[in-house]
Amino acid sequence: MAPKATVYKADLQISDMDRNYYASHILTLAQHPSETVERLMVRLLAFALNAHEFLTFGKGLSDDDEPDLWQKDLTGAIDVWIEIGQPDEQRIRQACGRARQVIVYSYSGRSAEIWWDKIAPALERSKNLSVIDLPATCVQQIAALANRNMQLQCLIQDGQIQLMRDDISVDIELVIRRLPISMQQNR
Repeated sequence: MAPKATVYKADLQISDMDRNYYASHILTLAQHPSETVERLMVRLLAFALNAHEFLTFGKGLSDDDEPDLWQKDLTGAIDVWIEIGQPDEQRIRQACGRARQVIVYSYSGRSAEIWWDKIAPALERSKNLSVIDLPATCVQQIAALANRNMQLQCLIQDGQIQLMRDDISVDIELVIRRLPISMQQNR
């Protein structure tokens, strides 16, 4: 018999002053048996960083046709496609063809750097792709916040990110590997 998913519940308060987004989300996350706590918490952080009333978790590791998170408009068109980890070039290309915006959050330290250096040249023409890396030490710290019933606060201001639980606070530093072409021109 196959092992079952572990269920995590999170009460996530988001104060994103950069986007003027303030909301509380009650989330249920299923941790696939092969998924690490680090990956689960990166998914939760990705939700907080891109929170929107239509942003939802996909079926995750158990379904190749859905991203880890996505946001669809009222017609069913995909506005935002979010992948966690190190997806292959073909998956990223397919996502870029299906969604208005694609964001990849990588988090495996040096291996994420090697992965990006390898596939970056092949994705030069993907105009709607962002690749963001979370340093390994940061991921370990946010993984330490995990428990089956979490109450978390996420504060985002002037590009600074803090994830907090009780009296524990983690400052999160994102490494921007690639921004969409439209955002590169504005920098």
